Amino acid sequence: MFVLGLTGSIGMGKSTTAKMFAAEGVPVQDADVVVHKLYEGEATAAIEAAFPGTTKDGHVDRIELGKRALGDPAAIKRLEQIVHPLVAQARDRFVAEAERNGAAVAILDVPLLFETGGDVRCDAVVVVSAPRDTQRQRALERTGMTEQKLAAIMAKQIPDDEKRQRADFIVDTSQGFEHARAQVREILKTVATMAKRRG
Repeated sequence: MFVLGLTGSIGMGKSTTAKMFAAEGVPVQDADVVVHKLYEGEATAAIEAAFPGTTKDGHVDRIELGKRALGDPAAIKRLEQIVHPLVAQARDRFVAEAERNGAAVAILDVPLLFETGGDVRCDAVVVVSAPRDTQRQRALERTGMTEQKLAAIMAKQIPDDEKRQRADFIVDTSQGFEHARAQVREILKTVATMAKRRG
């Protein structure tokens, strides 16, 4: 089975692209969804111990945790030490299950794929991209997004031009859905002929 990493900075259209892969019958694991689930249960006790008062009724209060961690590198590192191993376990289970089910390709949809070194567990990486002004406009249209929040998120992300350089494939989402969908189909055709490179 071929494991494709899917990544892209905020506002680039990564989630929409992930849905296009899913529509082609490819199993997709969304790392953000995995984290949401961990915050609803498995990671709650450890997060409460590290950040007292950030959970209630067995769930992590994401807003409270954000206030505590965002902009504090030491706090973010502490949080990552709790969450990343659990995300890795979930990823390994997903890949094993997709392989058992006979999938030819599986997608790991990870916003911080390069930043966390997750690309080494992929056979190839797709970067979703768009021009900077398009990205900014899309990001600021999100509920609750502010200039300050956007700046903090982008500070954690490798710049788009560097991601593009490191990508095996690029999906440009600035030219409409059909154009992006055609790129997705072309990528799936190409990976069917590619060698795996995971260790």
